[in-house]
Amino acid sequence: MAGAGPRFEPKTGPIGLDFDNTLIAYGQVFCRAAQERGLIPEGFTGTKRAVREAIRKRRDGEFSWQLLQGHVYGHRIDEATLADGVGRFLDRCRREGVRLCIVSHKTECSPFDPSRVKLRSVALDWMERHQFFAADGFALDRDAVHFTATRAEKLARIAALGCRLFIDDLEEVLSDPGFPADVGRVLFAEPLPVRPLAYKVLPSWRQIEREVFGDDP
Repeated sequence: MAGAGPRFEPKTGPIGLDFDNTLIAYGQVFCRAAQERGLIPEGFTGTKRAVREAIRKRRDGEFSWQLLQGHVYGHRIDEATLADGVGRFLDRCRREGVRLCIVSHKTECSPFDPSRVKLRSVALDWMERHQFFAADGFALDRDAVHFTATRAEKLARIAALGCRLFIDDLEEVLSDPGFPADVGRVLFAEPLPVRPLAYKVLPSWRQIEREVFGDDP
């Protein structure tokens, strides 16, 4: 219903957002990088999730996947784009006074990257280039961006920030027993046919906008 206002009022706490594969879209970056390393065959197409599953079937799968993630998040981040619909959502939150924070499980450097690219620094640089902190952009406070070294620290930070809703692309984060019970959850992903979940699964930022604001102006 237009004009009803946001479902999550600013006074109840900020909306928390994951970063990698939630706000930032790597598109075919993972696919290209995996093919260059011979981890998947030429002609393979699919999302990051599909690439991950294909690599994990290899004998050295988990190690190869960790190496690839460190490479993409560090050396290839410039090839990534703002996820479709995120700009509209962030702009609307700014206009309607909905507070936001970003909480990302991201180490200082990937232990699998010999060049030791500073992952947090390049992520902040990417946000800077995409107008996250600009007054005439999304006007997000830099202090509202939080990086944590472990998933447990991420969950504790979400609780400490008093988030009323958290949006993430990873089921293992939202389904973690340590996830704060009083925080709403939205999984940014295609619906999972396997089993019912205790939270909503929404495949687009337009649908997330409807969930938050209750309308679609």
